[in-house]
Amino acid sequence: MAIAQAMCTSFKTELLTGTHNFATNGNAFKLALYAEGSGGKSNTTATLGATTTAFVTTGEVASSGTYATGGGTLTKVAPSASGTTALTDFADLSFTTATITAMGALIYNDTNSNKAVAVLDFSSNKTSTSGTFTIQFPTADASNAIIRIA
Repeated sequence: MAIAQAMCTSFKTELLTGTHNFATNGNAFKLALYAEGSGGKSNTTATLGATTTAFVTTGEVASSGTYATGGGTLTKVAPSASGTTALTDFADLSFTTATITAMGALIYNDTNSNKAVAVLDFSSNKTSTSGTFTIQFPTADASNAIIRIA
């Protein structure tokens, strides 16, 4: 499989150098959608996983409806702690009037050189046809938040 769920290794290192700021008034983060096989706009397969270091257009789904190259801007949930786990999350993101087939997504730091944060693997193709394509993030808690440091 060319898309593998992972927190990007480069992101882990960049956290230790203060590269990413998840505060409400901090960096802007985006989410781009990717296809496997011929679903991408250039008919190329996305290769995303732990070694991904930055946003790329290879394998990104074609622009449709409110989805444009580079994806959509994420609304952050302020970082917090629960017990000994630090966490942050994002509000759900929707693209309307879109015809999309995606196998995964990349969260990246749009403010800071498009540095990769995490790869999401949907496990199977998710589609919308002239409708709404929604990325639903998990509950922002110590067990489920999309970004957790325990």
